[in-house]
Amino acid sequence: MRTTLTLDDDLADSLKEQARSQNKPFKRVVNDTLRRGMSPGSENPPMPRYQVVPNQSGLAPGVDPMKLNQLNDQLETEEFTKSSAT
Repeated sequence: MRTTLTLDDDLADSLKEQARSQNKPFKRVVNDTLRRGMSPGSENPPMPRYQVVPNQSGLAPGVDPMKLNQLNDQLETEEFTKSSAT
């Protein structure tokens, strides 16, 4: 059946891009999209699993993580001493 359908520009662009990327005719992409949208309980195709790639981010060599609080305390003390002297 032939009919005239007015689509929003962004929707038309998206359907054209989908047709191009899937190497399918525009008409087929529009029909498939409408069928998926009109079928009861239709779901989007499953998304590929997201995979986290860990990154090694240890401390620089020579930094003792057990002494970081001690360093923080020392810096706070120095800052307090400077501010109370003025």
